[in-house]
Amino acid sequence: MSFQRPAPSPEAEALRSEVRAFVATELAARTAAERAESWNGFDPGFSRKLGARGWIGMTMPSQYGGAARTMLERYVVTEELLAAGAPVAAHWIADRQSAALILRYGSEAQKLDILPRIARGECFFCIGMSEPDSGSDLASVRTRAVPTDGGYVVNGTKLWTSNAHRTHYMILLCRTSADEQSRHAGLSQFLVDLRTPGITINPVTTLSGEHHFNEVVLNDVFLPQSALLGGEGDGWSQVTSELALERSGPERFLSSLPLLVTLVRTLGRDASDEAAAAVGRLAAHLAALRRLSLSIAGMLNAGAEPSVQAALVKDLGALHEQEIPEIARLLLAVEPARDSADLPGALATTILSAPSFSLRGGTREILRGIVARELGLR
Repeated sequence: MSFQRPAPSPEAEALRSEVRAFVATELAARTAAERAESWNGFDPGFSRKLGARGWIGMTMPSQYGGAARTMLERYVVTEELLAAGAPVAAHWIADRQSAALILRYGSEAQKLDILPRIARGECFFCIGMSEPDSGSDLASVRTRAVPTDGGYVVNGTKLWTSNAHRTHYMILLCRTSADEQSRHAGLSQFLVDLRTPGITINPVTTLSGEHHFNEVVLNDVFLPQSALLGGEGDGWSQVTSELALERSGPERFLSSLPLLVTLVRTLGRDASDEAAAAVGRLAAHLAALRRLSLSIAGMLNAGAEPSVQAALVKDLGALHEQEIPEIARLLLAVEPARDSADLPGALATTILSAPSFSLRGGTREILRGIVARELGLR
């Protein structure tokens, strides 16, 4: 397994300055607690502003509304938005993986209909993978799509579908045929308009009282043939390529960065030796993770599918993200407080979110199993 350094991109670094100037103005009034929401902050208006600047769907061809930029340029925009604590959740899934999946496997009609709307920041997606009894083991999904005249009838339940209650589409992974020889066979993906009759979206409230997770129940939902994404039975290979996009980006190690920035500013230049050493260690880990993640962006730009490398970065990134609030509590005599706009609020938000960092996008055990198999250890 290798992580090659991508070639320098002057275009990407020039773009970085432009993005920093934009967020400095647009997010000037955003509090530390709001910034700590990281990529869970949902603001459709902000997404439309990014779309107007060509910063959504950046790598898509221009005929589909994209900017035809490189993965490294997209990486810079993503990194700067996350570092600033921008509210990017509305367009996040669509931009990170749904658009790429449609571009690669979708029909021309699907591309022309949906991709320009994603690029404008007007069309939002959620992920229809996990189920009540099927989380990281996606091959065990039980939602079924049965062929019928003109399409399919779907029955089943999807769980942990972030923002399904305020997005437009879900890319659904389900079983279209049974294959006793392989659990990975017989799976397909569909583009599902969430306004379709027969779909019920039930809120799943977190321990922090927030509602961004949902249960999506599909009861005799009719999907036309045109809703099939890619080939019937090709769902497993398609979804694994999607997971490489989901697991490799800077969001897998920058979720707690707004808290780290607030911590450094609070400690100031007169920080103790103990605090300086702790922050220095976190900064070193951050630099190493960024180097690995940038390498994956280079691989994706070259057309590779670095799913194993992405699993490794996601696992290491979750450890880093979860460590930051713990170190902050050790270094500062501050109690977390949800009603605070400053450091106590940022600390509370990050502490409540941190347990999910090693669950979302694949549990730690599953990711390490993927890496171990690549290394010949299992």
